Amino acid sequence: MQKQYLEEEHLMFQETVREFIKKDVAPHEHQWEKDGQVSREVWQQAGELGILGIDIPEEYGGLGLNDYRYNAIVMSELARANISGPGFTAQNEIVVPYLNHYGSAEQKAKFLPKMAAGECIGSLAMSEPAAGSDLKGIRTTAIKKDDHYLVNGSKTFITNGIMCDVAVTAVKTNPDLGSKGFAMLLMESTFDGFTKGTNLDKIGLKAQDTGELFFDNVKVPFDNLLGEDGRGFYYMMHNLPQERLSIAISAIGAMEGALEWTVQYCQDRQAFGKPIGKFQNTRFKLAEMKTEITIARTFVDQCIMELKENQLTPEKAAMAKYWLSDLQCKVMDECLQLHGGYGYMNEYAIAKAWRDARVQRIYGGTNEIMKEIIGRSMGF
Repeated sequence: MQKQYLEEEHLMFQETVREFIKKDVAPHEHQWEKDGQVSREVWQQAGELGILGIDIPEEYGGLGLNDYRYNAIVMSELARANISGPGFTAQNEIVVPYLNHYGSAEQKAKFLPKMAAGECIGSLAMSEPAAGSDLKGIRTTAIKKDDHYLVNGSKTFITNGIMCDVAVTAVKTNPDLGSKGFAMLLMESTFDGFTKGTNLDKIGLKAQDTGELFFDNVKVPFDNLLGEDGRGFYYMMHNLPQERLSIAISAIGAMEGALEWTVQYCQDRQAFGKPIGKFQNTRFKLAEMKTEITIARTFVDQCIMELKENQLTPEKAAMAKYWLSDLQCKVMDECLQLHGGYGYMNEYAIAKAWRDARVQRIYGGTNEIMKEIIGRSMGF
């Protein structure tokens, strides 16, 4: 975030996050890309620093900070450093808010302390093979039987899916009731019939585990119902603005990092006897990106402050998600071009950043869906 939005305690936290990334994250990212997932140790290290407990109340081992600027710092710094492995954002921005808003006292006591410590990894299980942006197309069912739900179905493209200990899972408890027939269940990986597929082979985000989840007659106690039965679709819609803003925050952090590397490359790289940054086309491209990124940062920071005050609307979050992720892909492509042939080499950071950017326009609801949301808010 721009410094005018940050107070002294935010700047201290930002420095802590930067040091953590430099020391405990960045040196391992290359190996994690080969492994297809990060180590559990890095989750525990993040927990020790409070990075996983920002929104978690102090009584459950968190920092109890009701200030979204701290969340934004974590996401922005990870993206700026070209780090995609640790799925902290999925837990901090999606799983923890579900538990904070809708969890019972018993559920919070069971899961939140371990999440704050990095000992329990959470995921959100919404997307299915036939239901991505259209959440009403979900087919996973949860039928009441005696003292439990019997769950059958599958999920795909689940961040932290392979490593998760608990998945906040969208199910249909009464398919005949439309949007009022949904519920959210806390699916624990130890439940019989809950299995995980292979780690999906993606274009980018290679270090971040993304898996399939399968439910075959899984008995889920009623105690694992999150909130109320029949309110699941409302819960999903209510939490989407924060999820979508998190994508925009990661986008701006990634763009700021990529521009820094590209400026440095254009100062160092020589062509025809002078740095390539001395050529007018290069300067103009850098000037254009600097301008667009500055505009984007101003907009994102405004959204962060609005979310902090619970004033961010779904349509504005959709604007941030679609516009920032589109711009991210444009900036990464321009930066790669300025690197020339070296931009296509995996040893250069821009190659990874270019690959990782592409999914931003897809998950969290495709950018086409974002435009639908914005258009409908205008009365169409």
